[in-house]
Amino acid sequence: MTSAIYAIIALGILIFAHELGHYLVARLANVKVLAFSLGFGKKLLTFKRGETEYALSAVPLGGYVKLLGESPDEEVAQEDIPRSYTHKPPIIKILIGFAGPFFNIILACLLFFFIFLTGASVLSTKVGSVEKGFPADVAGIKAGDVVTSINGKPIEEWAELMDMMAKSELKPMKFGVRRDGQSFETMITPREMETTNIFSEKIKRKVIGIVASNDFLQRKETLGGAASKAVVQTYTLSELTVVGIVKLIKGSISPKNIGGPLLILEAAGKQAKEGKRTFAYFIAIISINLAVVNLLPIPILDGGHILFYLIEMVTRRRISQRTIEISQKVGITILILIMALAFSNDLCRWFPNNSVCNFYKGLLGGG
Repeated sequence: MTSAIYAIIALGILIFAHELGHYLVARLANVKVLAFSLGFGKKLLTFKRGETEYALSAVPLGGYVKLLGESPDEEVAQEDIPRSYTHKPPIIKILIGFAGPFFNIILACLLFFFIFLTGASVLSTKVGSVEKGFPADVAGIKAGDVVTSINGKPIEEWAELMDMMAKSELKPMKFGVRRDGQSFETMITPREMETTNIFSEKIKRKVIGIVASNDFLQRKETLGGAASKAVVQTYTLSELTVVGIVKLIKGSISPKNIGGPLLILEAAGKQAKEGKRTFAYFIAIISINLAVVNLLPIPILDGGHILFYLIEMVTRRRISQRTIEISQKVGITILILIMALAFSNDLCRWFPNNSVCNFYKGLLGGG
């Protein structure tokens, strides 16, 4: 039950940010907003302020902003035509469509800023274990040692160590090490070996044969440092999400990696138990995923609408309503198939030995 509450909180924040983007840009563009709803289905709570009805609805898996004249066949009073969505130029419609995903990116960036400003937990450079026969073992590195510098450059985080290793050549590197309060330096030459990345692809990377310990540092950034790191983190994860989707489409990644509402439910509970910062990090990652997915050129998604309006700008002709309706039906079918796949994956994670799940695994090429 606790996981469900945290999942609803996470989804509520994500949906609110997304719909707020559409809402604010529509208002700035002088488009009349008829309704702003968190959730779908039966309205549980409503109130009206000005010309807009605000609602909290029963199904917390989405939301919507209803604009005047959103449907081309909707009757619009003569005096309201200047504020009708249909009568706005394509560039305004593109900005309104883009605003939802953009606000999800902004949300992620703000959450990362909060995390870095208040103190993020990062892996220290303390060595947890050393692999026998590898360069670090030959150089005399032991479990419990702390790497303090590489080639004279001070480091404190394990990520910094990994980054310097990735950029290094297969040449001797000077490692500064602290052991039992005593500091010393030793030369270590990395070895190249084949491994897999987060997409299960085979890659070559440079290693010295050390594994991180579970020693964490609390790092608080200044306002400028937190802002800079937040932007970099948001960009990096956005890029990673795009690359992941491209690889999924190409078939480089198994569709079994797609997760649905049950995975979010499970993950939300786990992350919330780890603390506010971890939960905020989880929401930021999901927010980035939501933004990228919504920008896919699939009819019914924001990206599909943007694609239509771009075509209108280039051709200077409005796309026929029939074409839009057919495209949206195709888009809905695609989304239903993706949701069915995600839900099936969730069930297989929870009930791995179910006969239906085993059949499903067989369709996807084994377990």
